[in-house]
Amino acid sequence: MDIFIFPFITAAAITLLSVPLIIRLARRYGLVDDPKKRYHPANTHSGIIPRAGGAAIAAGIIGAGLWYLSPSPQVYGIYIGAVLVVAVGLWDDVVDLSPYLRLLLNFLAAGIVVWSGVMTPFITNPFGGVFHLDQFSFTVSLLGSEYQFFLFSILFSLLWIVWMMNAVGWSAGVDGQFPGFVAIASIVIAILSQRLAASDVSQTLVTELSMITAGAFIGFLYWNFYPQKIMPGYGGKSLAGFMLAILSILSGAKVGTALLVLGVPLIDAFYTILRRILKGQSPFRADRGHLHHLLLDLGWGKRRIAFFYWGITAFLGVIALTLQSPQKLFVFLFLFVVIGAVLATVRLFDFFRVVS
Repeated sequence: MDIFIFPFITAAAITLLSVPLIIRLARRYGLVDDPKKRYHPANTHSGIIPRAGGAAIAAGIIGAGLWYLSPSPQVYGIYIGAVLVVAVGLWDDVVDLSPYLRLLLNFLAAGIVVWSGVMTPFITNPFGGVFHLDQFSFTVSLLGSEYQFFLFSILFSLLWIVWMMNAVGWSAGVDGQFPGFVAIASIVIAILSQRLAASDVSQTLVTELSMITAGAFIGFLYWNFYPQKIMPGYGGKSLAGFMLAILSILSGAKVGTALLVLGVPLIDAFYTILRRILKGQSPFRADRGHLHHLLLDLGWGKRRIAFFYWGITAFLGVIALTLQSPQKLFVFLFLFVVIGAVLATVRLFDFFRVVS
């Protein structure tokens, strides 16, 4: 139980205690979100709220990691990538970076982690067997040493990490919604990896890192729950997807499990991209069309939306821990259709309400 409790408590305490300092620094250096000065269509808050919450979350993850995790190239790669993700977020808090520049820097952070050895060698086939991603490789000579790289594994891992960094972050719309479901998803991955630890000692690292991630976001939740005292900022949102993507890779390429546990935010992100493309807009152009925005328009309160996301994530987590791969696929596809129907129904209702 030590690998569950102590890393969790340490990360939560570091983040919890560092947030007041981050709030003071954010106010001093103008890292705040003022809807009157900085319009953003996805904003759901009023008043001046400090940003830069990602710095406190990263402090919890790296601080606890330095204490509990055994040093390795992968661990150092995660630390460096996390620092870069948060640094980009702080930069964006100041100057509102181009979404294309942010995407490029996302790939850079993902590339650092992949270079350190965090890659997906295979993907489990829900109908049996696996899809191997390590069939094609090439060798690079650098500083007198040779490094072997697996092409498809690298490409998939890069795309998976960057996709998660953006898709998870898009569901940070209302107070408390985001850190809660990230913490729950991390705990599910911790339980899954601990089940595998008896046959694979490397899964102990995944369990500890998962609980550290969960603790850091729980520590942040105290300050982010309604009414929020601080926002995660772009750095905090990207860091969540970054860590969850890495955990799903390290836990034995459990990409399908992550897809199911994070079904609501990931499916919402897919429909968001599809809707923007069909409207002839850039898929990276922010708008007020996410599921949490539609629920707000229906009259749901922010606490209710946060609890809804937490509850769905916990429910899907239980399913992910109990069902086999074919059953998980069926549940995911069912959820995909249901969320699509909900989004379409709400939009149709709004259309007729406007017309009438």
